[in-house]
Amino acid sequence: MTISLQDALAALEAEADPERAVAEAAYLKSPRRVLGLRVPRITELATAWREGLSVEERVALADGLWRSDIHDARVAAAKLLTQARLRPDQGVWDLIASWVPQLDGWALADHASDAGARRLVADPSRLDQVEGWVTSPHMWTRRAALVMTLPWTKQNFPTDQDLAIRQRVLGWCAQLAPDRDWFIQKAVAWWLRDLSKHDAAATRAFLAAHGEMLKPFARKEAARHLT
Repeated sequence: MTISLQDALAALEAEADPERAVAEAAYLKSPRRVLGLRVPRITELATAWREGLSVEERVALADGLWRSDIHDARVAAAKLLTQARLRPDQGVWDLIASWVPQLDGWALADHASDAGARRLVADPSRLDQVEGWVTSPHMWTRRAALVMTLPWTKQNFPTDQDLAIRQRVLGWCAQLAPDRDWFIQKAVAWWLRDLSKHDAAATRAFLAAHGEMLKPFARKEAARHLT
């Protein structure tokens, strides 16, 4: 059974929690309307909706949910597209990439980046596009370049291609290390901290070469798991 945009929005509205919405909007500093649904519940709804949809229909619904400019609907849009196996997936990637310049807060940025990461793993040639984000004047775009590539910090048995991608993204981290924005510093530290669990030597080498450019909190976070 397919679901229309109107029905999906109505389902979200039906579970709105006004009291929680006020607190969440204040916490997120969201400029848009917040309904107050918990993320696990949004994920349940989105998972149920996508069962009856083709990839093209899922992209269309996600696009409509995002354009509604309701926080919870945008989370649902990202959840609709957060799946490892999607074929064909170019429309999925194009939609996610179109969201990146619109990102304006960490919560939606992380949900969108989670969906985007799966599309990069599915087709690493898309990293050529992401590389252009590293020098964007839009901070959330720069940050997305690192958050979407986190899967390459996690392999215990990386291929030669994976190792090359790690080095490529470490180069982006070096470019962004002098960036004084807190969220960029945090993203660089996040990348290095996760990498250190699987390639401590690469993390140590990065910190030796570029650590002085990071803020103290970021250096500490990056080295948290190093002994």
